Amino acid sequence: MLESMITNAVPTRAEVSDVATAVFEGADAVMLSAESAAGKYPVEAVTTMNRIIEEVEHDPTYRGIIQAQRAEPEATGADAIAAAAREIAETLDLSAIVCWTFSGATVLRVARERPKPPIVAISPNVATGRRLSVVWGVHCVVAQDARDQEDMVDRASRISFTDGFAKAGQRIIIVAGIPLGTPGATNMVRIAFVGDDAAGDL
Repeated sequence: MLESMITNAVPTRAEVSDVATAVFEGADAVMLSAESAAGKYPVEAVTTMNRIIEEVEHDPTYRGIIQAQRAEPEATGADAIAAAAREIAETLDLSAIVCWTFSGATVLRVARERPKPPIVAISPNVATGRRLSVVWGVHCVVAQDARDQEDMVDRASRISFTDGFAKAGQRIIIVAGIPLGTPGATNMVRIAFVGDDAAGDL
């Protein structure tokens, strides 16, 4: 997307505009290839790309544009829960939306809502974690599946705390499927406080 930076230290205005437009349109990811793999200015290319993204995401019009492009949820329980989780998180100003997922479907549904809070995906599946690393707004953690609902809430709180998405006393919302470990069974939403003991062992 910044092809001229293969040989030049600065991009063209058209390239900057293309990157900015992609971010305004809600692209999951923007990519550099030869600019960072074989170009003369790899560090400058990555820095420039990052700066463009941050400028767009801090633009006062960004959230409004993203919200206007939000797709209507499909008439399924999982889509309804994803939409509800986004609305609850934004209404209550929660710190993060934490999704327990095996296949990644739950996280994709929540990310499609383009929520204001960050999305933390927890999956026992390494391949799922890798795929989710390029999904909009998602921070993925690969970890063993929860033993039960209490363990699910506790570990979601701890991961949110240790990875810097929530402070002690703040709240998160957890989206998961019950019974745990069942792919495609998104059917639960729970609000949880991040306690003072959240820095303990995971």
